[in-house]
Amino acid sequence: MSTVTTQDGVQIFYKDWGPKSAQPIMFHHGWPLSSDDWDAQMLFFVQHGYRVVAHDRRGHGRSAQVSEGHDMDHYAADAFAVVEALDLKNVVHIGHSTGGGEVARYVAKHGQPSGRTAKAVLVSAVPPLMLKTASNPEGLPMEVFDGFRKGVAENRAQMFLDVASGPFYGFNRPGAKVYPGVAQNWWRQGMMGSAKAHYDGVKAFSETDQTDDLKAITVPTLVMHGDDDQIVPIADSALKAVKLLKNGTLKVYKGYPHGMLTTQADVINPDLLAFVKS
Repeated sequence: MSTVTTQDGVQIFYKDWGPKSAQPIMFHHGWPLSSDDWDAQMLFFVQHGYRVVAHDRRGHGRSAQVSEGHDMDHYAADAFAVVEALDLKNVVHIGHSTGGGEVARYVAKHGQPSGRTAKAVLVSAVPPLMLKTASNPEGLPMEVFDGFRKGVAENRAQMFLDVASGPFYGFNRPGAKVYPGVAQNWWRQGMMGSAKAHYDGVKAFSETDQTDDLKAITVPTLVMHGDDDQIVPIADSALKAVKLLKNGTLKVYKGYPHGMLTTQADVINPDLLAFVKS
């Protein structure tokens, strides 16, 4: 397996496909998944001549199941460790859900200062802040995230199956076309990871205020979101994020779910390609 060791000694698994001389696109997965969630995009872009890179976040997939560091700062630093080890330049970073938060923190703290980032894409992403607070009344109440933690602690196998079979891909909507294999693959990815990483990760994706990260980003950034996202509601994420970005563009997909990268890849992939080429 291909791995990079971070400054704090954590082994991060990564995939690196395509010509090493081509422009790199790096993918950042959501909670509680792995780089396998990007199969549809990685195959698409490698077939279009790009170099594609994706890693498993610490505690997820095939990366080390360490006890500590399950927060946005470490997520971003781990991604930078992969970028530096592979000496990636002029990179387009694409993040989904929690991975979108990772991208925002990465670009603001590492990607732009190092001059290695060309563009960014936030897909169904968590920034600026998911949690409902006095200054963020549109957010979700803490009880929602406590429910995720309770599910991970008590029976994450069943919770993961319920999330994947229901709201994540919109399979719970009337008339939805259901793909059991997609739900099973989501469950498979989740169960490969560490319960500790998943438990701690809830705080990372729900309570991290990334307003300043978004304000700091100057590279062209595409914000993509389905308006029927039941996991990360659009009103408290994409609609706010695009207003904070200096060079942001918003694309809303009517009726699309949180997991649209998989179930609507035939629409999303060409849109991603058009942005990368623009």
